[in-house]
Amino acid sequence: MKSFRPSLAVLLLPLALLASACSGASAAGEASNTDGKGSLVLNVGDQKGGAEALLRAAGELDDLPYRVTWSTFTSGPPLLEAVNAKAVDIGSVGNTPPVFAAGADSKITVIAATHGDSAGEAILVPKDSPLRTARDLKGRKVAVAQGSSAHFQLVASLAKVGLKPSDVQVTLLQPADALAAFTTGKVDAWAVWDPYTSQVLLGGKGRVLTDGRGVVNGLGFQVAAPSALADQEKAKAIGDFVERLRRAQDWVFEHPEEWAKVWAKETGLPYEVALAAVKRSNGTRIPVALDGAAIASEQQIADTFAELKLIPRKFRFADYVDTRFNKDLPPSTTAARSYGKAS
Repeated sequence: MKSFRPSLAVLLLPLALLASACSGASAAGEASNTDGKGSLVLNVGDQKGGAEALLRAAGELDDLPYRVTWSTFTSGPPLLEAVNAKAVDIGSVGNTPPVFAAGADSKITVIAATHGDSAGEAILVPKDSPLRTARDLKGRKVAVAQGSSAHFQLVASLAKVGLKPSDVQVTLLQPADALAAFTTGKVDAWAVWDPYTSQVLLGGKGRVLTDGRGVVNGLGFQVAAPSALADQEKAKAIGDFVERLRRAQDWVFEHPEEWAKVWAKETGLPYEVALAAVKRSNGTRIPVALDGAAIASEQQIADTFAELKLIPRKFRFADYVDTRFNKDLPPSTTAARSYGKAS
């Protein structure tokens, strides 16, 4: 693979599940059900290089029986704020934003799940760092985005070696600021996710201290507005949309190079980084049932953050789940897909 040194601007692309703000103008108010011509409208929250690009690349936006309006967000939390406000009917997020939204008693319903390889969830250190294991993080400064999947991975990775968050100097930073702190040596480590992980590794800026395999659940979710689910026609459209996403995810696994080209074009990522992220994590996702094991795993995340006082209350994650779209999907514990050694 050809070596390169990505620019800072490229590294700061707002691709992640927990960046800073929402850019979807439609999030300001409640969405409408029709387009003025009587056609049903499904209002979908998305992230750059996300569902719209994926569905289009896989040919799943052809012959839609409804119209989709897209609102683009830079992260999961503001997307879920829009779901709560009924400005968005459905959107894709990682495993931790629904916990924070539910903890704030937002009106959200988790309706579908995927399970992927957690290798992209990593704690990175500079290449010349003396740190060799997670235990070496004691007393060190670690950057992480609050409420992100990486935040839970950091907490869980520390617990695995007998450390608590208070044993390290947790520095709460969004990816752009975290990258700057990481590259200038202001922090000793960075807990983050793909494609940032692949970007740092391929750019020669760091190495993996530990990753999320065996530590985090690797789940991602489709989250819908309860009001949309209560509308019979809109619920039918949501079910169809979820099925299209599932087929598109199958397409990604079978066409990693083709999807990487699309993803790179959509986001500005170098193709090599996009392909590495696809094979490490993005393409490994498999649609799975939203079952008891998934709910229990999310409950553990919720309880962990409640005990750390990072969400305001304890709650039952099951109260925010609707399993009507499970169909005959495999269990949530089904192994993620793999590209072999390339992943």
